[in-house]
Amino acid sequence: MSERVVTPRNRGFLFLDSHPAGCEQLVADMWQACPAPAAAPEGAGPVALIIGSSAGYGLAATLAGLKRAGIRGIMVSFEKAPTERRTATAGWYRTAATADIARTAGRDLVFLNGDAFSDTMKNQVADLLEQRFGGKLDYLIYSVAAPRRTDPDTGITYASVLKPIGQANRTKTLLFDDQGVPEVREVETEPAEGDDVEQTVAVMGGADWERWIDHLAGRDLLGDGFATAALSYIGSPLTAAIYRQGTIGAAKAHLEATARTLNELLEKTVGGRAVTSVNGAAVTQSSTAIPGIALYTGLLRGVLGEAMVPPVRQLAALWDQLTGAAPLTLDDEGRVRLDNWELTDDVQAAVAERWEAATTNTIADLADLAWFRAEVQRLYGFSVPGIDYTAAVATDIPWPTHTT
Repeated sequence: MSERVVTPRNRGFLFLDSHPAGCEQLVADMWQACPAPAAAPEGAGPVALIIGSSAGYGLAATLAGLKRAGIRGIMVSFEKAPTERRTATAGWYRTAATADIARTAGRDLVFLNGDAFSDTMKNQVADLLEQRFGGKLDYLIYSVAAPRRTDPDTGITYASVLKPIGQANRTKTLLFDDQGVPEVREVETEPAEGDDVEQTVAVMGGADWERWIDHLAGRDLLGDGFATAALSYIGSPLTAAIYRQGTIGAAKAHLEATARTLNELLEKTVGGRAVTSVNGAAVTQSSTAIPGIALYTGLLRGVLGEAMVPPVRQLAALWDQLTGAAPLTLDDEGRVRLDNWELTDDVQAAVAERWEAATTNTIADLADLAWFRAEVQRLYGFSVPGIDYTAAVATDIPWPTHTT
């Protein structure tokens, strides 16, 4: 196996390489951080499909599902293999580490790498469900954040954009220079135009989630009481103009409308349920691209400190509700709310006060910058405690294989 010293090289929040050992340790740390159930899951475990399983809340859903519910089943993501010039993507290494944990836990997980939007992937999953997992699916978690989607029916490729709707939005945002020095800067984002909203909804809304359910139902693969959840985010009024009231927000509204449609269908056909799960703030590869979100998240951590709930603990709570280990609690819109700790009046007031005071000169006193920068680096396997970054590591880690 090829070995080399992997050092962080980045352009802003985007890193060009990832660290295999760091990614492996990060997954192990998430596994340890997930609370164990009162009693260990017994039997073969429910069959789950998690779409977007290699990063962010999808990864948290996979690990929490393993630990809290003893799931088996199929995990789908889209990652790049290592090359001579580049390491694999961080999600590739995280998936390999997750497969090791599943194997140690004695759970049968299959990891598929490819385009979740394609009918080819949907057919591959359906075939595996029939051949390997008894032909019935108990749970589907949908956690997809993608810049574009090709419609399998029309062949049209849609591209999502991060824009406000109606008028330009000027907001503060947090940046770091090449030496890691923080800067608070105001940026202006031009409003959506043309078919920007429709394109974003086509990518990030509920169309593909619904297509997955229709495809699996068409193959008679949904078990009695089948439940599905799409992972979402609402966020703070401070970021609403670019997020919840912007193009991404329109997509999230479409996702929630899709949940209501699917819930009605599943109740009638298999006695099932569809919900959206509104998660709390976290540092993810997709969230760092949104103007203002980095500043908001750093300030939120400055207010809450260790009281900020990590994704794997949030998803443990979701699994408990989906499996009946805890009551399923929904808001007036039929959504599971895992973000209540973030959106209390006192927390939001404290963050808003810091937001108003935030400048390049004051930001170090208002936000937890060390935590935020380390969280960004940990997305790629860097700044993980216990890793010797001066040592050479194997980079050509294979994708987890499975036999039928």
